[in-house]
Amino acid sequence: MPALDAKILKTLQKFDTPTICNALEIVAPQRRLHGYNVEPLQCVYPDLPPIVGYARTGAIRSCEPSFRSPAEDRDMRLKWYKYVDQGGPKPSIIVLQDLDGIRAGYGSFWGEVNSHVHRGLGALGVVTNGCIRDVPMNATNFQMLAGSIMPSHAYVHVVDVGVPVTICGMSVRDGDLMHADMHGAVVIPHEVAGKIAGAVDLLTRKEKVIIEASKKKGFSFAVLEKALKQSADIH
Repeated sequence: MPALDAKILKTLQKFDTPTICNALEIVAPQRRLHGYNVEPLQCVYPDLPPIVGYARTGAIRSCEPSFRSPAEDRDMRLKWYKYVDQGGPKPSIIVLQDLDGIRAGYGSFWGEVNSHVHRGLGALGVVTNGCIRDVPMNATNFQMLAGSIMPSHAYVHVVDVGVPVTICGMSVRDGDLMHADMHGAVVIPHEVAGKIAGAVDLLTRKEKVIIEASKKKGFSFAVLEKALKQSADIH
């Protein structure tokens, strides 16, 4: 799928992920119950701004050796890095599924080295149900949303590249437009990405009436009822 206008991505980055989810309820109501994580993700760097990019998907395991030869392991790792660099438009967001089930996160693919490598290859961050480590030493401005924080890489190895993945209930395909921040992550359908800003503006105007009313002295149910009606009349 071709890249969207860079201005659209820049605009989307101004909003937090819950706001994006709210806007999607207007422009893509059929996605109200899916397209975002529904299980917790730890945001390792909550002070970083939202990230917006194209998904590079893959799968890993770490509980057991790969049972491939060292040369085959090296080739798979190189295949992954080549995909991250050349597999689609940038900026990218890495979406990496740990396939070890209830033992997901046993060993970490993510730490000082891989955060710097992926940042250098054009990625803004990673979303994974696996784990990360090296918290103080990871690449600057590289966001990490993970299932856990752990100390070892165990037998971590790449299993597959560019495949559909599921992270904490969120299904992601190669090239999907992703938005992520301290709250979690969401997939934005390409066809509605340009409509998000307008939906956010509408929601902001509707919510502003209620919020401003609640801040005024003498706020009561009667005032709230009036504000809710005024909000509903904004289109």
